[in-house]
Amino acid sequence: MFDMPDGLIVVAKRDCPTCALIEPLLNDLRRAGDGLTVYVQDDPAYAADVSGAVLDDTLEASYRLNIEIVPTLIRVENGHEVERTYGWHRGDWQRISGVESLGAELPEMRPGCGSKSLDPGVAEELAVRFGGDNLKSRRVELGEAEDAIEALYDRGWTDGLPVVPPTPARVLRMLQGTPRSPDEVLGNVPPDLAPCTVEKVAVNAVMAGCKPEYMPLVLAAVEAALIDEFGMHGLLCTTMFAGPVVVANGPAARAVGMNSGINALGQGNRANATIGRALQLVIRNVGGGRPGEIDRSALGNPGKYTFCFAEAEDSDWEPLSVERGFSRGTSTVTLFPGEGVQGIVDQKSRTPESLARSFAASLLAVDNVKMAMAGDAMLVVSPEHSRVFTEAGWSKARLREELERLLERPGEELIAGAGGIAEGLPESLAAGKTIPKFRPEGLLIVRAGGTAGLFSAIIAGWAASGPVGSTPVTKEVDA
Repeated sequence: MFDMPDGLIVVAKRDCPTCALIEPLLNDLRRAGDGLTVYVQDDPAYAADVSGAVLDDTLEASYRLNIEIVPTLIRVENGHEVERTYGWHRGDWQRISGVESLGAELPEMRPGCGSKSLDPGVAEELAVRFGGDNLKSRRVELGEAEDAIEALYDRGWTDGLPVVPPTPARVLRMLQGTPRSPDEVLGNVPPDLAPCTVEKVAVNAVMAGCKPEYMPLVLAAVEAALIDEFGMHGLLCTTMFAGPVVVANGPAARAVGMNSGINALGQGNRANATIGRALQLVIRNVGGGRPGEIDRSALGNPGKYTFCFAEAEDSDWEPLSVERGFSRGTSTVTLFPGEGVQGIVDQKSRTPESLARSFAASLLAVDNVKMAMAGDAMLVVSPEHSRVFTEAGWSKARLREELERLLERPGEELIAGAGGIAEGLPESLAAGKTIPKFRPEGLLIVRAGGTAGLFSAIIAGWAASGPVGSTPVTKEVDA
């Protein structure tokens, strides 16, 4: 138990020029007669000739006293702090100590240094050790001989790749990435409909390898997945390939360094990789959505580990977030029920009309050339391809309008058995009609990728209609 001693308290460390500056004054404070306790964070030789100097090598005193800067001078009366100052300010030290001539020969002011109790990784360890971490999640004690990474895998809490063990200190550090309360409930995660708190998300964000500053984006992605229209439960249960694709827009994505450029849909960027992975781990570990159990995908796709990227917003094209009703400059995440990546290679088209026809021909193959209105699609247009359109004055909306026109098919071509393909629509639904490939607003267009390479991509979407379908959703990122 830490008892705050009455009188004057000084907290200092040798590795601080201002602490070295005031060291000769400590005996003057002791002789003032009010009682002096000196807590030294690093070197027992500091203030060694001062009675009442204590080595705070565990940093418990610094933690209990909430020290942020050294040196700090505190006056305590009847066990309660009445005043403090930090760094060196002659007038403050003279007033608090009651020694009018204290430090008359020193400069009037000098800034202090950061307390060792706030060194990276230390503050959270001190909170666990001395403050009680107040975390509510179930604790799992591992045997002394157990390897933490192997233990997490054996308990079924990973996606098949190693995860970071979520120690209390790491979870506390992750929670510093958001001002939201750890016990705030975001909603019920399918398939088990288990309540998910901000703390639970933080646990899984640690496991995924996130940095604390990613938390607002992770929380937005989880909240988006819990919106009814997205149909996360159905997305888990389907035997199709799909899983949630996260597309980030706005300053939050740029602030954490998300990749919208070279290899945007691939590996190598920590934010892209871990934000999407954290969402998948929340669905698995909080909601119980495990492959082979409720997750019944026949083949799956590699994006079910993580599928997350940012849209490039450095052109005249409206960002996806603006198209979906948010003001420019608002940070959002859009969740799309996506499958794998289907590449579009067109290195010859130099007119928007030609390139649009290439895009449309590739989009017709989504799911099956005979299927229509069965799923959404996301078209990822590379900068080199988008330049073909922008230089001709085509906006995203103009491209979408042209694609929708090109993607209309005579119903007779889509009837089951037509063209020698058994797949297709019933004759009663198709004959004599013109049928669009995608439902209204079912084609999303984003701009991403490297600036060299005339390649774009299609991410096919799952079940755009019906009671078990999924609709793309967009959620604003909270600060």
